[in-house]
Amino acid sequence: MSTSPVRPNDSAATNFDLLGPETVPADDVEYTAIIAPYDDAPDECTIFPAGLSENELLTTWLSAQEGSYVSLAEMA
Repeated sequence: MSTSPVRPNDSAATNFDLLGPETVPADDVEYTAIIAPYDDAPDECTIFPAGLSENELLTTWLSAQEGSYVSLAEMA
């Protein structure tokens, strides 16, 4: 399993399955965050639930480019 996030132009980046309310993770789920640095683009942070199978990981992640997210303390 690769720990590289999907880039915005990758075909997998446009193939999302919408999660229904019955599939929303419980509060005690652990998450993994990976920061991918890029020389030619903003760094990206990809977050996904820990322990997913390779197939589940294909559609269960969230990526954001540096500058498009803020710390939780800034939201309070």
